[in-house]
Amino acid sequence: MESSTATLVGAIGMFALACSWIWRKSATERLAQIGWIGVGLYFFNLSWTYLEHDDSVLVALCAMTLPLAIGMAWWETHHQPHQREALYWARGTVAFAGGPYLLIAYIPWLSILAIWFVASQSAWLLGFAGGESIEIGDTWVNATSGRVTWEEWDGNRWFSTDFTGEYAFQSELILADGGVIGINFVLACTALQSMVLFIGAISVLNLHWKQRVRALILVIPLIHFLNVFRNAGLIWMHMTYTEWDLWGMSVFEFGHTYVARFFSLLAMFLIALIMFEILPKMHRNILTLIEPFSRDKNTSP
Repeated sequence: MESSTATLVGAIGMFALACSWIWRKSATERLAQIGWIGVGLYFFNLSWTYLEHDDSVLVALCAMTLPLAIGMAWWETHHQPHQREALYWARGTVAFAGGPYLLIAYIPWLSILAIWFVASQSAWLLGFAGGESIEIGDTWVNATSGRVTWEEWDGNRWFSTDFTGEYAFQSELILADGGVIGINFVLACTALQSMVLFIGAISVLNLHWKQRVRALILVIPLIHFLNVFRNAGLIWMHMTYTEWDLWGMSVFEFGHTYVARFFSLLAMFLIALIMFEILPKMHRNILTLIEPFSRDKNTSP
């Protein structure tokens, strides 16, 4: 599908899931099924984009979303009574995590502000730790008409899907004297994906609002700080080990593609374990959702 069509299908799917969660006490299974299929198609369509950029990990993850979404749609009308709450939680998590991220990704002003916010703090942390003084240079837009600066871009800055390449917006990092570093900041560098996932998962839990707020206050700043630290470390390595080479990859390429991704996933796993201790209901919901994969269908709960 075209990017604009896939985005519309995904937005409709997330809206349907959000409505099915809000009216979960009514018979909204059919609405939820539409939502699961729409979301699955959107993420499955992204696998072709990542295939063009040789990112096998994201290709595999995106390709898995459609069969998983079909499975969730089937489960909407075949679940056991004790699984209902976990299924409702899954609807809300996907809707209220994916929806805000889509808004930020496709509203250029929000994307740019998120990039500038994290890039400026990463540069400040590196300078504070004793590194070079770094600033944000030009921000580029990969429009279908060509690569232009943010100031020169004449597209719709409040909603747009009219981009090419893997990243719609890129902000250059430069030295204070104007020297080129060779690193660009994109939306994926902001860790918004991780933050909205936890925001969605925590905000729809069937708990008192104070418990949810306390958990969010703990996890969101923690993810943000770890990401800023990660970004500053990658910049420092890139500027320090300029001659480093492994299998044709620079230290930045190797650190960004493999090392940083591994430790990011490890950090997410550890944060999830902390959340399981603080919010055991989240842990129970996840265990319930994996029952079809871990238990015989004839086994009673």
